[in-house]
Amino acid sequence: MSTLVFGHKSPDTDSTGSPIIWAWYLNQIKGEQAEAVLLGEPNTEAAFMLEKWGLEKPRIIDGVAEDQPVVIVDTNNPAELPDGINSADIRAIIDHHKLVGGLETKGPIDIRIEPLACTATIMWKMIGKDMAQAPTEVKGAMLSCILSDTLEFRSPTTTQEDKAIAHDLAKDLGVDIPAYAAEMFAAKSDVSSFSDAELLRMDSKEYEVGGKQFRVSVLETTSPKTVLDRKDSLMASMVGVAQEDGADQVLLFVVDILNEEATLLVPNDLVKTVAEKSFGATVSGDTVVLPGVVSRKKQIIPNLKV
Repeated sequence: MSTLVFGHKSPDTDSTGSPIIWAWYLNQIKGEQAEAVLLGEPNTEAAFMLEKWGLEKPRIIDGVAEDQPVVIVDTNNPAELPDGINSADIRAIIDHHKLVGGLETKGPIDIRIEPLACTATIMWKMIGKDMAQAPTEVKGAMLSCILSDTLEFRSPTTTQEDKAIAHDLAKDLGVDIPAYAAEMFAAKSDVSSFSDAELLRMDSKEYEVGGKQFRVSVLETTSPKTVLDRKDSLMASMVGVAQEDGADQVLLFVVDILNEEATLLVPNDLVKTVAEKSFGATVSGDTVVLPGVVSRKKQIIPNLKV
């Protein structure tokens, strides 16, 4: 039976590219039948990556069968994975997030979790000398993942290993990093075709803080005004999205990639309290700017308080 390789729901560039990279490695280097799949539509930046490097969009699945062999990448959180994931045959986990717990395996497995900015960086290290055999499109996906997750090295999650590997890949591919990153971020910033609900869920993760369930959404953009011009309708849509998703509140951080700051939408007193307690912010309206905040993993989630 073919092994399914997938990342988290609401797939971003890393959760779209890393399954493709690892499925190539399993198929072509390890001689094991594998297929990259997605747990939803890729975001605009991930879709750009697929087109740029001539990669076929992996098929989208909404569940896994019992005993289905799987490799999980870019997450280890059951909330971000299909229902029934523990009935599948989890063969490996490759990730760069904190260990959450809750996954159950049928036997000993390979787990590789490192404090790096990107799953693809870890894969580059694991593949080692066999990277010489990787086709251009796999290397292109790998570079895209690293530039996306590091925000072209602006994110505080960036390590020297991420930088060095990205520069190595860019040199190999003949890619100018600033020019290519600008293309990627422009694609990520084009959200005109998405509904408010789709925007609120596009790059979001579920977290519990002080007994409150939050859907923490991040929109990384080089054009924050495009999103903030929709703030009234976005805040109105938060109520329905939270109810449908079983959350108490949606927190939307609009990350300005170029100015390295986030704007948090503040629709009510709960979010006002979160902003003040979590970030020491002074809130006077329905938005608050958080200077230097660009990383959900390192700067937003660890600081959330209610």
